[in-house]
Amino acid sequence: MSDDLDEADPDGSVRVYDPDDDHDFPDERLNAVLEVVENDPEIVAYLEAQNVNPVMRKGYNDHGRKHIEIVRNRALCLYELLKAGGVQFNGAGDQGLQEADEGVIVALAATLHDIGHVVHRDDHPYYSIPLAADVLDRVLRELEFYDVGEAVRVKGEVLHAILCHHTEEEPLTNEAGIVRVADALDMERGRSRIPYEEGGRGINTISSQAIRKVTLQPGDTAPVMVEIEMVDAAGVFQVDELLKAKLKGSRIDEHVRIVAINTHSDDGDLVERIEL
Repeated sequence: MSDDLDEADPDGSVRVYDPDDDHDFPDERLNAVLEVVENDPEIVAYLEAQNVNPVMRKGYNDHGRKHIEIVRNRALCLYELLKAGGVQFNGAGDQGLQEADEGVIVALAATLHDIGHVVHRDDHPYYSIPLAADVLDRVLRELEFYDVGEAVRVKGEVLHAILCHHTEEEPLTNEAGIVRVADALDMERGRSRIPYEEGGRGINTISSQAIRKVTLQPGDTAPVMVEIEMVDAAGVFQVDELLKAKLKGSRIDEHVRIVAINTHSDDGDLVERIEL
């Protein structure tokens, strides 16, 4: 996970979820699940195959294994910051599951949210549902801490978060809201590397090239502050049209503060700092 994040942020200042740290939530189940999904052959195959339609055939930004690692990391960092800020989660609790299952739901949904791309880029969240359901049936069955009923409830919450990540469907849980927002937080220039090198010049590619760094940290007036450093005004598209659109109605919007920093160039002086 860290190698991919380092490419987007070579100075290493981007927040990274570390399983060995002390967290503001029970993490044993989450860390066990992370070990499984990061090494599962079927999941790994999906993450590689799902990049063909959006990148090679449609010219969009990266939606493969690197994207998933970044989204999962940022989702877990959002979760950790929100928990530290006292935000209550409802997805696992509404189902009678444990607090330890909140992070599991976030991690699994972030991992599997884009696998529908193997079918088609268009409407991919709807294709992700049956494919993810099959993977979840096997993975949750192999985890020793879920009985049949609990596995069904975890599966339902994961599928809900997957469905809501890129559609007009309303997130009904904070876990789903986190995955929705984390998906938009993968916006640095590294994400547009493949289509840009192959000649892609769409607004998603150009605007992503303008984003230098995304940093998550505790905020003064909200549990989370997202700081976005850009080197060109084109980066506003990523922030205003993509991130803000996904943050609105995510259920966690009041807990997240966005600050954009615009500079002239990679080595330029600070031009402006704008809170959005």
